Amino acid sequence: MGAAWLWLLAAGLFEIVWAVGLKYSEGFSRLGPSAITVAAMGASFWCLARALREIPLGTGYAVWVGIGAVGTAIAGVLLFSEPATWPRAFCVGLILAGIIGLKLTSA
Repeated sequence: MGAAWLWLLAAGLFEIVWAVGLKYSEGFSRLGPSAITVAAMGASFWCLARALREIPLGTGYAVWVGIGAVGTAIAGVLLFSEPATWPRAFCVGLILAGIIGLKLTSA
């Protein structure tokens, strides 16, 4: 995996952090979680920008969103007792398949 893909992975992981942070910030009414959320947003966008120097925009953006969506869905189940039903797991699997497909078909 090249450096650009590592930047993209980092961007996706920071996206998970800021998405979860939004929940903990309670509408930006709690200072600590709000600060972490904003910092993670900045880090996520910065890492994405670094990745997009080499990865095509459509691929990079879709993978970034996909990592965030899958990770946030898993975090919702683990942290907030959201339902872990088979239809939800199947849909998350489809997103994951799309991420892998984009990676495998990118130059």
